[in-house]
Amino acid sequence: MSRLTTLLKKFPRVFWISNIMELFERWAWYGFYNAFALYLTMSKDTGALGFTQGEKGIIMGTGTMLLYFLPIITGALADRLGFKRMLVLSFTMYIAGYFMVGYFDTFELVFASYIFLAVAGALFKPVISGMIAKTTDSETSSVGFGIFYMMVNIGGFIGPFIAGFLYKVDWNYVFLMSIITIAVNYIFVFFFFREPGRAPSTDTLAQNIATAFRNILKTLSDFKYLLFLIIMSVFWTAFNQLYYSFPVFLEHWVDLNKLSALVGLAPGTITAVTVISLDAFFIIVLQLYISSQSMKLKPLTSIMTGTVILALGLVLMFLTRNPYVVVIGILIFSIGEMASSPKYSEYIGRIAPPDKTGLYMGSSFLPYAAGHYAAGWVSGRPYEVMADKFYLLRQAVAERGFSIPDVSSTFTESQYYEQAAGLFGMNQAELTAYLWNTYSPQNVWIIYGGLALAAALLILAYDKLILKNR
Repeated sequence: MSRLTTLLKKFPRVFWISNIMELFERWAWYGFYNAFALYLTMSKDTGALGFTQGEKGIIMGTGTMLLYFLPIITGALADRLGFKRMLVLSFTMYIAGYFMVGYFDTFELVFASYIFLAVAGALFKPVISGMIAKTTDSETSSVGFGIFYMMVNIGGFIGPFIAGFLYKVDWNYVFLMSIITIAVNYIFVFFFFREPGRAPSTDTLAQNIATAFRNILKTLSDFKYLLFLIIMSVFWTAFNQLYYSFPVFLEHWVDLNKLSALVGLAPGTITAVTVISLDAFFIIVLQLYISSQSMKLKPLTSIMTGTVILALGLVLMFLTRNPYVVVIGILIFSIGEMASSPKYSEYIGRIAPPDKTGLYMGSSFLPYAAGHYAAGWVSGRPYEVMADKFYLLRQAVAERGFSIPDVSSTFTESQYYEQAAGLFGMNQAELTAYLWNTYSPQNVWIIYGGLALAAALLILAYDKLILKNR
């Protein structure tokens, strides 16, 4: 304990300020993002947008891909403009972005607004990670980044947990929460943040960006490294279904009122977004223990083992309508995440040539970007035809020879459900059970669990055939 106390005292004040800003930024982001798939696809009479799963996949996949790809450019921009200016610009764009995404209701404008919001996030990411790097050294970096990861997950739990209650009241409250939370960071950046020293550069911004792209291309010329990044893109495609498909699946098929009753709460209190926040909660509680166990394994072995565990979690999350099994699935998923995700950066740091560690770490975000783009596609049309409740209901209506008006700006999905239930002679719970038993939407687990398992097998083959256990 004394050793840890000594290390904690070595961190400068700006380190703690940077971590606090990260916590509030993640609170705002995940509070919105964990509910975003529902906002895009739920019926319009709930205050949501009523888009298709395909439209949801395009918006979320493309925008979030840019969020992880653009730091190539925004990192160079931060070095020239300064970290403080970049933070102010990011927070201002965040506020405008959250407002626009919540205000517009057409596919084109919501898509453009989310791109704008992603740019705000891309401005923030390289600055805050750069601050942690600049305020730690070889002695304190492990603890420093551990604290940083903890702040990410605390924010990632608080935001969705609150949003899970808010969106059932009014979707506008979710966006208002994110706006207020990100605005709190103005206090820290204006009154407590101190600009770190920056090495002067004689290159122009364009030259800095060009250099960044050249450096990435250099790392991708390493075939073994490129192959590893491609394999991890498969991993992130499966992992991101936590945000892309799982909220919709919970909302459509799982009776979460059983969880509310279990803890003595009124029906509707525990929502899909509340349940998803358990992933971050489990990480907060278990990360230190899982990390202590995974330390005994080689990074690649830990990644592979964690991916297998994560695959099992995904299967349980999509396999059943039983909410208790779903929660167990989230717990298993989070254990897999804790065993694999933190080891990713560690592994890249180990395999990089000593004189190119920075270059390799700079390109390590590419699988995140590719994984989000692919996750958007997989959670779009493939999910829709297999597991989207409204799509399957329309299919059932057509097969029965019934006629119900198409959904429009005045005739909502909720009204469609009501008319269909009357024609089928069922209540809503019976209609849901009928669709589940007839069309087996749970089979979507084959895609998501299969992707994660494929990533684990590819890692194993990579280790045995490419690296040959070196």
